[in-house]
Amino acid sequence: MHRDKAFSGFAVNDLAAARQFYGEVLGIAVEEIPSGLRLRIGNGILMYPKENHEPATYTILNFPVDDIDEAVADLKKKGINFELYPGITDHVGVARGLASNRGPDIAWFKDPAGNIISVLQES
Repeated sequence: MHRDKAFSGFAVNDLAAARQFYGEVLGIAVEEIPSGLRLRIGNGILMYPKENHEPATYTILNFPVDDIDEAVADLKKKGINFELYPGITDHVGVARGLASNRGPDIAWFKDPAGNIISVLQES
């Protein structure tokens, strides 16, 4: 087992929409591979097409940021809508965990396939 070459993957229902979202909106290098697409992050993250795809009900990808408010504002300018969870997130979609010592400040949004992604600011 090559532990240092491990990578993750997740399903999407539309590879073209995924390529546009991850490549153009989020600015991640995306390469086409025989089984789908690969995000050029670390050892790569595989995206593969799945005809009867059902979105993940958990966060599939987390992006650390230096400033959560700046990251949310920048992504909103690119057309990304953040999830609002009553009692958890504020009016812009940020769960303020740092202020209450409950973890990082975090905000969730979805990719075109409905998978949940986050930006988070630790300490």
